[in-house]
Amino acid sequence: MKFGIAACVSASLLVFSNSAVAAEITVMAGDLPPMINQDGTGREAEIISAVLGHCGHSAVFKIQPFTRHWQSFEKGSGDAVATVPLGMPTAGTQTKTYINYQNGVSFLTSSEQQADALSDLDGWDVVAFEGASNIIPGLDGATAGFKSYREMADQKTQSKLLYGKRVDGILGDGMLFAEFSRQLQEAGSSAGVDASQPLEFRAIFEPSPYVMSFRDPAIAADFDRCFGELEADGTIQEINTRWTDKYRDALEDNYMSF
Repeated sequence: MKFGIAACVSASLLVFSNSAVAAEITVMAGDLPPMINQDGTGREAEIISAVLGHCGHSAVFKIQPFTRHWQSFEKGSGDAVATVPLGMPTAGTQTKTYINYQNGVSFLTSSEQQADALSDLDGWDVVAFEGASNIIPGLDGATAGFKSYREMADQKTQSKLLYGKRVDGILGDGMLFAEFSRQLQEAGSSAGVDASQPLEFRAIFEPSPYVMSFRDPAIAADFDRCFGELEADGTIQEINTRWTDKYRDALEDNYMSF
């Protein structure tokens, strides 16, 4: 009997030594609808919540403007930070890639322009999200060929610039642009632009991989293990496909393999 009790205790200790104790994790996250919405929903938020939940943890998202959430984490806010470009140094312990964004160019169909490669944007007026030239491979060396290039954090304003024909193209994730376009269409005439104009999206960049960083290395290890299990059983693919399908009319078959 004593042996049996000892064996059970040893087994329990082994389980807890290989997994972090269940915790509520405050995740610093960028304001990136429909990847991460203000209410904690979205394609990326759902993946993070599902993975942490599978590990026995829970996620609470603290939303800030994109890139500022990295800075806040570096200054000590939160237990984890989301949407960290692969290879970017951060505090804490980084995970493996858990999501890819599909960056490309969006432009008005009426422009009759072609954009099958980055070089096709030479001579264009281009706007991109803040930090794009440091995140999208190959972009920094190509901007000299653009007629103009600027980056801005407010991606809804980017959309208005395109619909207002003040720029030729927007660089960024196709799903994000489709969501901001949907919001402008929903706003109707109050948006100040005609958001009913047909658009094109071309995935002219390789998918961009992102990782998370956790202050607790045990939770980072948990995240990688549980992500692998959910990827193997099809849960991650189902989340990605379901969210992509919401924007299928805009993305067609240009958003990775989803």
